[in-house]
Amino acid sequence: MTKAELVDAIATETGVSKSHTGIIVQELFQVVSQALTEGKHLEIRGFGTFKVRERRARRARNPRSGGEVMVPAKLVPLFKPSKELKAQVLGSTPLEETVVK
Repeated sequence: MTKAELVDAIATETGVSKSHTGIIVQELFQVVSQALTEGKHLEIRGFGTFKVRERRARRARNPRSGGEVMVPAKLVPLFKPSKELKAQVLGSTPLEETVVK
């Protein structure tokens, strides 16, 4: 699903205009990106958690030359789905039933 398809789906479901929905979706992505850039984690209950993890430095092999190369440590974004999302994907429990109203 592309960002445009996501905006279309949300706009259709909520009745909000596509232009306003596009702005909201873009801001959501920016807030998540900014939080991760600042080293924070973002938890959306019933959906999952976004966080940043440090990948340690390691030795790798250059496939072209066969020589050993050091790959430096780096930060990588990580998404961990919630139990509810995993269950919905597996088809055992719809997400709507797990939300307490």
